[in-house]
Amino acid sequence: MTLGCHVGATLVRHLLSLYVLPTFNCSFITQYQLAAVQPVLGHHAARLEKSGGSLRMLGFPQRVLLAGRMRLGTFGILLVLVHASADCEFGPFPYSVTGIVCRMTKPAALLLNQETAQVIQAAFRNAKFPNITGERSMRLLGKVAYALTNIQVNDLSIEQSEVELKENKAIHIAIKNVTAFFKGTLTYGYAGAWFLQLFHSVDFEIESSIDLQINIKLMCQKDQVAADASDCYLAFHKLTLHLQGDKEPGWLKQLFTDFISFTLKLVLKSEVCNEINFLAQVLANFVHDLAANFVRDEDISVDISLASVPLIKANYLESHHKGLVLYKNYSDVFSDSVFSPSLLTESRMLYFWLSEHTLNSLASAAFLDKRLVLTIRGEKLQALFEMEDTEAQRKAVQMIFQGTSYNDSVAKVWSLAHPQISVQPEGTVVTSLVAVEVSIFPPGEESLMVLYVEKEITVTIQAAYAEKKLILHPLDSRIEFKVFKCTADPSGNDPSIRNFLNAMISVVGIPEVISRIEPALTSLMNSKGLHLFEIRNPEIITRKGYVIVQLDFSFPNHLLLDFLEKRLQN
Repeated sequence: MTLGCHVGATLVRHLLSLYVLPTFNCSFITQYQLAAVQPVLGHHAARLEKSGGSLRMLGFPQRVLLAGRMRLGTFGILLVLVHASADCEFGPFPYSVTGIVCRMTKPAALLLNQETAQVIQAAFRNAKFPNITGERSMRLLGKVAYALTNIQVNDLSIEQSEVELKENKAIHIAIKNVTAFFKGTLTYGYAGAWFLQLFHSVDFEIESSIDLQINIKLMCQKDQVAADASDCYLAFHKLTLHLQGDKEPGWLKQLFTDFISFTLKLVLKSEVCNEINFLAQVLANFVHDLAANFVRDEDISVDISLASVPLIKANYLESHHKGLVLYKNYSDVFSDSVFSPSLLTESRMLYFWLSEHTLNSLASAAFLDKRLVLTIRGEKLQALFEMEDTEAQRKAVQMIFQGTSYNDSVAKVWSLAHPQISVQPEGTVVTSLVAVEVSIFPPGEESLMVLYVEKEITVTIQAAYAEKKLILHPLDSRIEFKVFKCTADPSGNDPSIRNFLNAMISVVGIPEVISRIEPALTSLMNSKGLHLFEIRNPEIITRKGYVIVQLDFSFPNHLLLDFLEKRLQN
């Protein structure tokens, strides 16, 4: 339903790529800011702390420092903003207002982790690497200035990806042996002691071997699941600079390899991790929007705002949602949910828990939206009234239709009140006050209502999902007539019509109504993309007061590719 149930492949693009406030000076940074940049600086943070917070004392070029002022200043401000916006208010008993729950177990996380490589590759390729400039004094040669420009990923491969759920902490993803080749242009120049000035430009390639570790925290932000992947580390096992054809002087290559190495590592760490963090949040929003769209149809929708903070357990991820139905001025209130984590197991990949209240509210919204109306005519009407060829059937049909053909007749069925839904171990029990009206249209005459019936129908339904179709199977039913009017029996003393209608409704009427509902709901779910998922062995289990849907699945690879393609084009 939210990121907690789709997070395996959820990684990300740059939250910190839009830097502002260039006048924010942080040549000297505070202990708070030092802690903020610890994931980027790694062991160099200790040197920074010893230097009193001066970036210059680490040997950073002036141009890098200026960029750092922009980035660290904005980063500090963004930390405050994210912290302030991440707080969601929950009541003292959040489970009591939980209408929908989604649980994704570790096997599902392991499956989704197989798609992580594509997200990481997208993060590397879409990262915007800044130009790196600087200068250094060289004996005899004077000052040597350099600039690495147009840095981009030329080739990338990932050997291994692992995921671990750290209870109450984070989703830990370890990417091992990322081989990345970067290319760009190196421009350098130096002024000699004899005023000799030389400037050169040469293409370069950087070969790197990297391990990447990401800790994704799930939190509540604006009442929905948000992903924080800012806890990101890059460990370099190899970083080699190759100049074009390796024809440049050896000392020059050595100079740039040694001097640029640390600055380049810092830039790569910053940009790649920023890109991953941004993609994680974009993907979290994408999954939320996907789920919100799935439970919305025209004016009817379900509020999937969080009812509590998302959970990370050793064997599963879980999110709890309000599940309130929204329809125009219809107001839904819910405070007596029976949900408890113990109601769900960990044997399947994905679980959805739905409260009886949410299902009841959806039925009420469908009634208010005038969707519970059915019109039957022609061959369908004939199939209902000629379910059996008996004397009683022929007599009832003659009395009701008075010799008019089925093509000149119509039956209308609709709910008179909000249907009531009760979820029980034997199935979903639906009780509804229903009206049936049969009218005939004799040629050359005005229409005539020949039958009007109001009846309370109670039917128990079991649901299943197979071959990408919803299957509804009615078990037993009870019918109680409230109003009975028939032109052929004004007094209502002839029981034959009533007995016939009772049998007809039980045997073919209710199955006919359900046969209309099945394809309508299947079509609605497929319009939301459900058919794109390979769902395996789904089970719909009813218990007193709630429904559990549990299943295994295969991830639709093309959905992730489509998402990345669309998002990275923006």
